Amino acid sequence: MHGADTDGRVVAAACTIAIDDLPDGLIVADRNGCVVAVNRAAARLTGIAMERAVGRHMTDVFPFRDHDGRDWWKALDPEGGLRTRSRVPERPLHLPGGQELHVTARFIREPERGGEVERVTITLRDGGARARLERSRADLVSTVAHELRSPLTSVKGFTATLLAKWTRFTDEQKRVMLETVNNDADRVTRLITELLDVSRIESGRLEVRRQVVDLPARVRRLIAGRVASGESEHRFRLVVGDHLPEMWLDQDKIDQILGNLVENALRHGRGTVTIEIESVGWGVGVSVRDEGEGIEPELAPRVFRQFWRGGNSRRRGGTGLGLFIVKGLVEAHGGTIAVQRAPEGGAEFRFTVPTGTPDFATP
Repeated sequence: MHGADTDGRVVAAACTIAIDDLPDGLIVADRNGCVVAVNRAAARLTGIAMERAVGRHMTDVFPFRDHDGRDWWKALDPEGGLRTRSRVPERPLHLPGGQELHVTARFIREPERGGEVERVTITLRDGGARARLERSRADLVSTVAHELRSPLTSVKGFTATLLAKWTRFTDEQKRVMLETVNNDADRVTRLITELLDVSRIESGRLEVRRQVVDLPARVRRLIAGRVASGESEHRFRLVVGDHLPEMWLDQDKIDQILGNLVENALRHGRGTVTIEIESVGWGVGVSVRDEGEGIEPELAPRVFRQFWRGGNSRRRGGTGLGLFIVKGLVEAHGGTIAVQRAPEGGAEFRFTVPTGTPDFATP
C-alpha cells in the first residue's frame, strides 16, 4: 500500500522516502485531479510552491498543454480508458509562460491490477536541459562527420590514385602519398579514441587502474617524444619539487592528461612550455603553462566543455574534445583541474590528484 502524507513524504511498504530527495519533479494528484503533494524539484521547475498547489485542481495550478494547445490533464482522463492502463509515455508539454517540461504519469490503482485509479504520480524533467543535451549530441555528430570526411577523403583519393597509376610515380612521390595516408589514418584513430573516452566519461564507465607511476619520468618521456617529432628541446622546461610522495595512478590516463595539456600549450600558446610537479597537502599538483596570450577570465569556465577551441590559436585543427577529456580523466582519479593566467602571461592549467595507496591499485 502506497500513500502520501501531509509533510510531503511517500510511504512505500516498510520504508519512508522524502519526495524532496528525488532528483526529478514529482506531483501527486488524486483521481479527480486534486493535488496531494508537490516536491521541491517540481516547485523549482514550475515556479509553483507546494503551499499554493496542494488542495487545488491540476488544471488550476499546473495547466499543462501539448504543442496543439490541448489540456493535458483532460486528455489524461484517469477515470476513463482501459483498467489495464498504468502509465503514460513521456512527452513535451508547456506551461502558460511557455516553459517546456518533459512530463510522464503513472496510475496507482487499488487493487493494482484492474482496480480504480486512486492517485496519479506525475514526473517532470527540464525540457531545456533535454534540448541542450540533444544539441550537444547533434554537435558531436556534426563534428565527427566533419573531422572524418577530410582524412577519409584523402585516404581514399591517394589509395585509388596509387592503385590506378602505380607505375607512373617515382618512389619519392609514392612515399609522400603513403605518409599522407598513414598520417590521416592516425588522425581517424585519434578521433575514435576521443569519442570512446567521451562516451565513457558521460556514462560514468571510466575505469581507473592504479599502479605506482613515476610522474617526472612520464613527463620526460613525453618531452622526448615531442622533441623526436620536431619540437625544439629548448621549448620545454620541467620543474620537479622535493619529496614527492609515492603516486598510485592510472599510467595510461596520466600520459593522456599530460599529452593533451602539452599539446594544447604548443598549439595555442607561445614561448617555453613549463611543466611543474610538486607535492601538495593531499596529493600531487601538476601545472602546465605557456607564455602566449592566455585565456580571458570570462572564457575560463568554457574551456573544459566539449568542442571548445582557443579563439587565438595560430594553428587550426582538433576536435575541441581534448580538455573535456582531460577534466574527465582528472576527476576519475578523484582530482580537480582549473585554468588561470600564468605568471609569464600565458595560460596555466593546474590539476591536482590524490596520491592514493596500494589498497586502491588494480592488479
